[in-house]
Amino acid sequence: MKKTKQPTIQEDADTQTMLNSFLRGGWQEIPGAQKDLRQAAARTLSKDARLNIRLSSRDVRLLKQRAAQEGMPYQTLIASVLHKFVTGQIG
Repeated sequence: MKKTKQPTIQEDADTQTMLNSFLRGGWQEIPGAQKDLRQAAARTLSKDARLNIRLSSRDVRLLKQRAAQEGMPYQTLIASVLHKFVTGQIG
């Protein structure tokens, strides 16, 4: 089962502010934005290269355990961590 982070009081207030703004009609659609976002997502998510790597059986076991805790396949977890590392989101 995937653990979910409980929102903080500030996050709840920010969410409520955005929701109120949306409900009052304070948001406008940006023409073409949805298409651009879909294309960017497709480029980011495309898996067009194969990588073979040797890891210790202990590390693989721990990766599988962590992936199960996160509710995802272990290969997806590995790909996600590598992506975040090479894009500077984790270091």
